[in-house]
Amino acid sequence: MARAVELLRELFEVEKISPWRRTSPIGIHQQPDFLNGALRLQTSMDLQLLRVTLKQLEDQMGRDRSRPKYGPREIDLDVLLWNKEVVDEDYYERRFLQELVSQVI
Repeated sequence: MARAVELLRELFEVEKISPWRRTSPIGIHQQPDFLNGALRLQTSMDLQLLRVTLKQLEDQMGRDRSRPKYGPREIDLDVLLWNKEVVDEDYYERRFLQELVSQVI
């Protein structure tokens, strides 16, 4: 997580970081817990370019995209809110995401 934050700081102004939270896996339960957090970033990128940039960072950190969707992963960077608007439906389905985001807005 520290490396991900370091890489994000190289590209964006990181304004705030939530505490990290360990959560049980969703979908495929026979795997280690996940570590989750939320960051508030400042960027001049549009949403599409931001998402592409985050995927590139995941690749740089060794993300293996051949694994199952809900399987283990090295890193997963998502945009949940964009200009105070929810842009990822997982935000509504996962209470822990709402709680983490509330700590950075």
